Amino acid sequence: MSVPEGGGRALRGPTAEGSPQDSGGAVRASRASGPDWLLEEMRLCVQTLSGFLRPSASPGERRAAEWIAGRLREHGFQVSVQSETAHGGYWWPLGALNAAAAAAALARLLRPGRASTAGAVLAGGIGAAAIWDDVGGGRQWFRRAVMPRRLTWNVHAELGEPDAQKLIIVVSHHDAAHSGLVFHPALPRLAAKAFPKLHQRSTHSVPIMYGTWLGPVLTALGAAWGSRRMLRLGLAFALGASLAMADIARAEVVPGANDNLSAVAVLLALARSLEEEPVHGVRVWLLSTGSEESFMEGMQGFLRRHRDALDPDRTVVLCLECLGGPTLTLLEGEGMLRMRSYSEVDKAALARAAERAGVELMRRLSTVAATDALVAMRRGLRAVTLASVDETKFPANYHWPTDTPENLDWETMCDAFLLCERFLREQANLR
Repeated sequence: MSVPEGGGRALRGPTAEGSPQDSGGAVRASRASGPDWLLEEMRLCVQTLSGFLRPSASPGERRAAEWIAGRLREHGFQVSVQSETAHGGYWWPLGALNAAAAAAALARLLRPGRASTAGAVLAGGIGAAAIWDDVGGGRQWFRRAVMPRRLTWNVHAELGEPDAQKLIIVVSHHDAAHSGLVFHPALPRLAAKAFPKLHQRSTHSVPIMYGTWLGPVLTALGAAWGSRRMLRLGLAFALGASLAMADIARAEVVPGANDNLSAVAVLLALARSLEEEPVHGVRVWLLSTGSEESFMEGMQGFLRRHRDALDPDRTVVLCLECLGGPTLTLLEGEGMLRMRSYSEVDKAALARAAERAGVELMRRLSTVAATDALVAMRRGLRAVTLASVDETKFPANYHWPTDTPENLDWETMCDAFLLCERFLREQANLR
């Protein structure tokens, strides 16, 4: 199904009950948008937290975590705010590795010799390996060994029956991203306009993070093979990536209403719903992570802290991301360099829940960005991500100053709440 044109929609009121009708693989909505308090709950969250400056691992991020924890406590839950260590950015690790590769490539081009060749192979090889690990949800060994660290904060609440064997972790994140020219909203629109047929068929956007990896790779290969052309390409890619990372570093932090306060709002609405009507036969953890925008560092710390309590055979991670766009989508997989597919069992369960809740849900798309679900998959857990996109097949207002509350599609957020609530209650019935 093609993605419809962007723009907000008025909140849907109650509709006549009826059977969902299939239209190009999507399920048409056929019910009201949820309880009377739903919009008020979600708007309070988004309006409040969008006023906090919330870069990763910052005082503003901590303030947001404390506010979320307080709201969860108001709903009657035991909540902990857990601090973990994080670097708090991705631009300096990627920028430094690319700058080192660029310097090594330039040295090899200007002064060929054994020393410059070895330096280029080493700088390019280490850079390529470190970037592959860093952006792929790996152990992040380079930044952990070299980059300065500070604190980040996760919010964790436990619901349901403590002794139940099945655990569902619903995840959002409350930090906000830096902007940068590479995130200009005109770029994906230009690509869609220039190649409309390709855009129509595509299942994901252009994987731009390859631009941060190719420079070190080409530098190492060019030096090893004695190819000046490859070294020049490596130098060009590495310099371009370094400049792009520097631009992101100096750019402002966006309000982050869609990415990812829309998901935090749905998380808090789920808490209120589960307070009013608890689920039985299943454990539910509500988790809002910090430092997701610095390549999921908060989730990395959370999984290290709780690894002994997470049975891969009995744990499902439902990641909520960018739920304030016009089209709700169940993603098929994710990965900035290597695509990884989500759990087929849990994708099918979410699709069934959408049909039974009367929620329109788009399929087929994967994301070349990364979410907290990627880290969960890398640690052997079943995971799936619910998100939304606009007509570019990209999150609306992604990492741009226009990511504000007034640009959210509240109907999509209501649909996401209905779907997640139905999914949780159906999972409880499967015990």
